[in-house]
Amino acid sequence: MMKKMLANAALALLLLGALTCGAMEELVTSARLPNGDPVAYVLDSVSPTPKYVVILFPGGTGVMNPRMQDGKLVYGFGGNFLLRARKYLVDEDFATVATNASDSEERIQAVLDDIKRRFPQARVYLAGTSNGTHSTMKLAGYLQDRIAGEIHSSSRAQIYSFDARQFRNRHLVLHHVNDWCRVTPYSAALRSHEVFGNDFVAMEGGISTGNDCEAFAHHGYNGIERETAEAMKGWMRKGP
Repeated sequence: MMKKMLANAALALLLLGALTCGAMEELVTSARLPNGDPVAYVLDSVSPTPKYVVILFPGGTGVMNPRMQDGKLVYGFGGNFLLRARKYLVDEDFATVATNASDSEERIQAVLDDIKRRFPQARVYLAGTSNGTHSTMKLAGYLQDRIAGEIHSSSRAQIYSFDARQFRNRHLVLHHVNDWCRVTPYSAALRSHEVFGNDFVAMEGGISTGNDCEAFAHHGYNGIERETAEAMKGWMRKGP
């Protein structure tokens, strides 16, 4: 009898876990541009009242275009570091919003307005990786009074001249010490810390496979997704 009860409890937990995971990922199309066009994003949340919402800008072309297809949610760049790391970012305190990386102020504002309607008390951060950091840096001035801060991970080389002191919100530069991608050198990220004092986290370890500029090299924190996500969350929690 005891074995049967334990087996039933384990099965219930597995089913609950499956239901929870299935309920986490949601296509949202209620964000609207001034002309009425929708801005689609993927919401991952386990709490109706997260303390933090992190907007994710993937690398590459940054165009994930989330949509329903044959009754299923589909989108590009599922292997990108930030999208892979969502399962470690999301908890009772943190939710994520994944959408196309873009320099458009109108587009990011539409997403922000929608997040504020859903989670009015949450602190909002923007995180970009690789090519996505072109947009995080480009939008920094616009967003300085609109969100709590930004995370620039595996940043493009332009991070070497990015002085976060000029903005009124928080900024974190995060990079793998063995990122050998030619357009995202670790030395540029380190310089932004040494010259400007930007908050900085250097990651080590993991596994590097394939192209140095792709998601499963050290460039994409392959094998240390959990540790990198925890470093990001720890930094956000230290904010006011």
